[in-house]
Amino acid sequence: MNTTGWLPALPPFLLASIVTIAMVPLTILLARKWGAVAEPDSGRHHHSQPTPRLGGLALFSGFTVALSVFGGSVPNRWQVVAVTTAITLAMLLDDVLDLNWKGKLAMEVGAGVLAVVLGITINYLTVPGSHGPSPLGLGLLIAPITVVFVLGMQVSINFLDGSDGVAAGVVGIVATVLLLAAVNRVQSPGDIQNGVIVMSGALMGCCTGFLVFNLPPARVFMGDTGSHFLGVALAAISILGVAKIAVAMAVFVPLIALGLPIGDTAFAIVRRRRAGRSPAEPDAGHLHHRMLARGMSPLETALTFYLMTAILGCIALFLFGHRRILDVALALLVISLVALLWRSRRRRPPLDPDGFLVVPGRRNVAARARRSGEAD
Repeated sequence: MNTTGWLPALPPFLLASIVTIAMVPLTILLARKWGAVAEPDSGRHHHSQPTPRLGGLALFSGFTVALSVFGGSVPNRWQVVAVTTAITLAMLLDDVLDLNWKGKLAMEVGAGVLAVVLGITINYLTVPGSHGPSPLGLGLLIAPITVVFVLGMQVSINFLDGSDGVAAGVVGIVATVLLLAAVNRVQSPGDIQNGVIVMSGALMGCCTGFLVFNLPPARVFMGDTGSHFLGVALAAISILGVAKIAVAMAVFVPLIALGLPIGDTAFAIVRRRRAGRSPAEPDAGHLHHRMLARGMSPLETALTFYLMTAILGCIALFLFGHRRILDVALALLVISLVALLWRSRRRRPPLDPDGFLVVPGRRNVAARARRSGEAD
């Protein structure tokens, strides 16, 4: 492994962090002016105060500025900027106007179509063989598979964004995994993986800067603007990076690292369909809701997601060819996760007289997870 290959990610990481931190106060003012504020309720949202939800604009700004300044090694730099700009502006309308699910789905699919039009496509998959992995051309399936991949990334991150700090932290960790995967595959100074390293650094930076304001208790939410921007950015980096490499399991690196939100998304769709509800209808049955309902604090919930994502990321990198150190890192992460879950299990969560969980800095939430079909 190239021990200094990550250095090109440092300047975009720092710039993206600084720009995002500087932009968050402006997005708070805009959210209050435009009425894009998440009000407390007794259902899926557990914040105790009205919270601005246009933080996604700050995430987008940090990433775009860093990519514009340091993205000279990214062959598809302006295509990535174009598709992330399109989904950010589209979902800004949703955060302000609260569009219905059909309108949102159209914009999500549109982002995938735009990626295809701009040349950000999954052209082949790799399959193992007796003489090593070989590429399998997708032909007419290039466009639909790319659109589904971009759509799936958006939906997974959007569903994940339901507890303070979770989505930004998880995406930051997955971006780190993509960076390390790219570092392990750099062959020459002009290699496309150098561009992936820069983009991953920018995405890590904007997520880190946003967490300054989004860790529990959150002072700003990213909204659909942010969750969909992050989903499209992750999809683009994956497609332009590891998904272009003719090695077995390459396309699965980001999918394995995102195993938790992807699994939660799949379960949510099945759960809602079994209850006779639309898959797009929100509920309080996501994994982060269930963690809160079992007595975990918002910070413990976020840390659990971080640890589980890091563990899955280590597994993905191991499959991708990182043989050293990761086994030790994986063991430490597993131990940390077990300790965190054991601590939460041993502590009796405080309940109010009505049987609701008392979460400091948050509205009280039901002490048990909702069953399929229960109303919000």
